[in-house]
Amino acid sequence: MPSDPPGTGTDSSTEDTLDLRLVEVLAPLTTGAGGDGPGPADGSAEPPPDPDRYDLLGGVGSWGPVSTSPGTFRLVPVRAGRDLPVVTRWMNDPAVAAFWDLAGPDERVAAHVRAQLDGDGRSVPCLGVLNGVPMSYWEVYRADLDPLARHYPARPHDTGVHLLIGAVGDRGRGIGTSLLRAVADLVLDHRPSCGRVVAEPDLRNTPSVAAFLGAGFRFAAELDLPDKRAALMIRDRPHRHLL
Repeated sequence: MPSDPPGTGTDSSTEDTLDLRLVEVLAPLTTGAGGDGPGPADGSAEPPPDPDRYDLLGGVGSWGPVSTSPGTFRLVPVRAGRDLPVVTRWMNDPAVAAFWDLAGPDERVAAHVRAQLDGDGRSVPCLGVLNGVPMSYWEVYRADLDPLARHYPARPHDTGVHLLIGAVGDRGRGIGTSLLRAVADLVLDHRPSCGRVVAEPDLRNTPSVAAFLGAGFRFAAELDLPDKRAALMIRDRPHRHLL
């Protein structure tokens, strides 16, 4: 789970059922580069994310799409009325809950996400959309402004990422590694003041640590955070051309 909100997984039922649910709930994401299609299926009105709302990170919703080895990928800022059901479903997968600790009713996930949506823009919750299908949940955040900064030698504009893979079929295939590399590149491309991208996966989550290493992050230290023993992973801008 993240060190402190705002700032490493799908439902244990069949993958086919989940994929159908994703299409039904999140079909609007496939209509336009920013995912700002029609509102929730119940017809309630919810305004699309305001790009200026995320000025502490430079407008995450405008960073994509990008080409990756698994396909076309983009980050779409979460819209609570549309996206919370599927995020809650993913958080209640035991494989995810073991590290995020957000299993439970909708209200628990809603509180975690809304703390970011209603905050000052230092953390942006997003869906990762691959080839038009939402399949992962991300948090892109200003690590230098996060409680994490009390636990490592933070630098101005350090940018952090949290990730969970939603669909079981997308795990263990190297997709997470490819997407982490792509998102780190997006951060460095769109945030010239950011010298490095950081992450703090739970040390017990060896697949997550391996994915970060495969994406060009280096293991920098072990951190004792309030809720976990974490691996501090860093991807440095100066080393980017070597990756």
